[in-house]
Amino acid sequence: MKTRKLGNLEVSAIGMGCMGFSHGYGAIPAEEESIRLIRKAYDLGCTLFDTAEAYGPYVNEELVGKAVRPFRDKIVLTTKFVPVSLAGQEIPEGKLSRRGVRNALEASLKRLQTDYVDLYYEHRVPLDSRVEDVAEWMGELIREGKIRAWGQSQSTPEQIRRAHVVTPLAAVQSEYSIMERMFEKEVIPTCGELKIGFVAFSPLASGFLSGKYTKDMHYSGDDVRRVITRFYKENVEANQPLLDLLHEFAREKHATPAQVSLAWMLYKRDFIVPIPGMRRDERIVENLGAVEVELSDAEFERIEQALSRIVIHGNRTDQDIAKLGTVKSQ
Repeated sequence: MKTRKLGNLEVSAIGMGCMGFSHGYGAIPAEEESIRLIRKAYDLGCTLFDTAEAYGPYVNEELVGKAVRPFRDKIVLTTKFVPVSLAGQEIPEGKLSRRGVRNALEASLKRLQTDYVDLYYEHRVPLDSRVEDVAEWMGELIREGKIRAWGQSQSTPEQIRRAHVVTPLAAVQSEYSIMERMFEKEVIPTCGELKIGFVAFSPLASGFLSGKYTKDMHYSGDDVRRVITRFYKENVEANQPLLDLLHEFAREKHATPAQVSLAWMLYKRDFIVPIPGMRRDERIVENLGAVEVELSDAEFERIEQALSRIVIHGNRTDQDIAKLGTVKSQ
């Protein structure tokens, strides 16, 4: 497995997003099966595992803590706190306070069965918040050894810069894929300038880029694909040119569309680390195997030129996901 750097943390070039083991994509595996799959990813070289207090809430951290316990000291374990109170977190000064953040971390440590978190994110950064305060609290936690590094999720370039001055960020985690490139304009260049890693969640566009979803597929329960507009029938049809492009390169590279999508991302910048969700043996082998699919300069330019002529239909927003009423945003 090839490695990359998130600040001073060395991680596998592709990590595992663990949210789907608890909710968000329909029926979930049994706990024993989820633990086996997480451990299989580690056996195949994955050393970055991502969870959050909001996934469940709480239950995903408990699951991941059990799964990684045998090799806890050999991986980078990341979790996140949301700036608003979840059940049982209410305090007079509010969640986004020194005490609120510290309480959230202590609770996460218990659920994860560990005494430190390698990378602790603020899970969405309110536009009206003082990021300098959060950065100061994170610095305190780093000095105490409770976290090794910290990061932000879905933050703006200004928020990144203001926080980084106080306590340097190791990573920014935001949505990024060949279908959703809004952070290429400012956020990713800012991360490159400041030597901050960029962790891409939903790098396969909630599975859309695997090419395995058709316009006639039905989603139920807490499956986010019910409300993500790129899975609407008309958008699946309209986005066929993108899937045709991925299939074309997959044939050339003796790979899969998902692997080509991840290889494109890995080519973009050497500090980008995708964390796809993987809930089946074949998906783990496929996604982690994408590190071996290398694009040449010419192949990458061909993809970029083709993408410039393709219009993407639909997207994935927190507002749409909130319509389910059952799933916290990744």
